Amino acid sequence: MNLENYSANNKVYLTGEVLTTPKYSHELYGEGFYEFFVSVPRLSGQRDELPVTVSERLMLGTDLTVGNKVTIDGQFRSYNKLENEKSKLMLTIFVRDFLENDEDEQNPNVVELNGYVCKPPVYRTTPFNREICDLLVAVNRGYNKSDYIPCIAWGRNARFVRHACVGQSISISGRIQSRKYNKKLDDDRVEERTAYELSVNKITCDYISDETASTSDE
Repeated sequence: MNLENYSANNKVYLTGEVLTTPKYSHELYGEGFYEFFVSVPRLSGQRDELPVTVSERLMLGTDLTVGNKVTIDGQFRSYNKLENEKSKLMLTIFVRDFLENDEDEQNPNVVELNGYVCKPPVYRTTPFNREICDLLVAVNRGYNKSDYIPCIAWGRNARFVRHACVGQSISISGRIQSRKYNKKLDDDRVEERTAYELSVNKITCDYISDETASTSDE
């Protein structure tokens, strides 16, 4: 098995400020893993607050003090967590390495995925007539594992990808974003939650309808 081939399916480059002190999460094959959040700026001036998972080995020699700037070479991964006897899909940026910070970096949040459509796309329009399409992409990882990444496409990309079929191979580039939403609970309480997803910038995939096989909102 060539793990490098799998790592090419899922690439994240991200620069942000450490928001929270790393907290112990779990141990795997004798190695401890920690979780923390980073704040990543958008071009609009807003910021995304994103979860990060890192091994204790990579933390050595890296200053993860709150407020410090870090640049991450990693992957956008998913895992299932049991909450109230229900399985919940969780997302995290898995650190493969910390890189030297680039003060001139203009695009500090870049993701590239190669995977497969694993649910029928959901296309809709907003009250302001903006087109949106949600899709779930399965990305193969080593050791017979897969990551399931929710993606959201807009405009031309939304119109294009709504025709994709389950099982179709797809390549996507974009950025990871956080989004607040309200969840109505069984006892009629409303709880604010945060969703993480890949906001699509460019899509390339197999032949769809009579349209071109590549489209971008650039």
